[in-house]
Amino acid sequence: MNTLTSVLDETTASPVESSRPEAGRRPAGSPTPRAAVFAGPGEIRIEEVDLVEPGPGEVRVRLEGCGVCASNIPVWEGRPWFDYPMKPGAPGHEGWGIVDAVGEGVDHLSEGDRVAMLSYHAYATHDTAPAHAVVTLPLALKDRPFPGEPLGCAINIFKRSDIEAGQTVVVIGVGFLGALLTKLATHAGARVLAISRRPYSLEVAREAGAAECIPLDDHWKIIEQVKSLTRGRMCDRVIEATGKQGPLDLAGELTRERGRLMIAGYHQDGLRQVNMQLWNWRGIDVINAHEREPEVYVLGICDAVNATLEGSLDARPLFTHRFSLDELSEALRMTRDRPDGFMKALIMMG
Repeated sequence: MNTLTSVLDETTASPVESSRPEAGRRPAGSPTPRAAVFAGPGEIRIEEVDLVEPGPGEVRVRLEGCGVCASNIPVWEGRPWFDYPMKPGAPGHEGWGIVDAVGEGVDHLSEGDRVAMLSYHAYATHDTAPAHAVVTLPLALKDRPFPGEPLGCAINIFKRSDIEAGQTVVVIGVGFLGALLTKLATHAGARVLAISRRPYSLEVAREAGAAECIPLDDHWKIIEQVKSLTRGRMCDRVIEATGKQGPLDLAGELTRERGRLMIAGYHQDGLRQVNMQLWNWRGIDVINAHEREPEVYVLGICDAVNATLEGSLDARPLFTHRFSLDELSEALRMTRDRPDGFMKALIMMG
């Protein structure tokens, strides 16, 4: 996965929010730019906005779409610590599209380039981003939706998991991220045990190559089942991808001595307790898999492009629902409720 390293060398730095300079004049005859505004708990307005010109070192992207991230659910539902109204397009951060304006000093990107990007106002028809936070998509992917941020996230978690052929890997929570990690681990030659609440998720895990699919129901029954499947050794790698206390407890129990526990779930709804006695006694390595180094995030997106081209990563079957920008509230509702058949929602701007 090194063929895009040269791109990374030219384009990495902190993908901070762009300076968002004064809006420029909209070209005659072009569609009116629009953006979602989170106006308050449960309230989203779709507004016409000015077309922002990219500043030095930035590009503007006419978005084709933006993935809906579960981390946006608390913002939509409302929490005391959020300030409303939010900036137009926030907190969308899984955008991809076509570069339609290039700021001063950018020489490796051109108008017309199709790209994935790290940006923060992507629930909109247009967004700006630092050029170093933008990854060019090859022509071979021209017909595929490509929300680069979650795909890069999955790649980075997988790399930090250090999964190898012959290992037994548990994935707890088979949503979009868990399904991708099941695919990647299986492709690497690992034996994957998938544990999830929804029967549909277990079907997805099975299609992704999981050797065993276990309902996430009785805590102690699952431990005994995994113990039986591993002849008492438990698991080399455990990936917790739910963001909930109970599965976090289970994850520690399923990790073998000197194994590795990856925290991939989004634990942002309160404090957590851990069984430090167990973790200490087994000598397990616990890794917070949420990446905070922007250049590593960009490298993850580059590697996701390569993995998609070579066939080890194919997210298309997981994009189960598509919505227009006007239907963003419904997309978030479905992301929260996860009805049967749901895995990942995309907001399509066209």
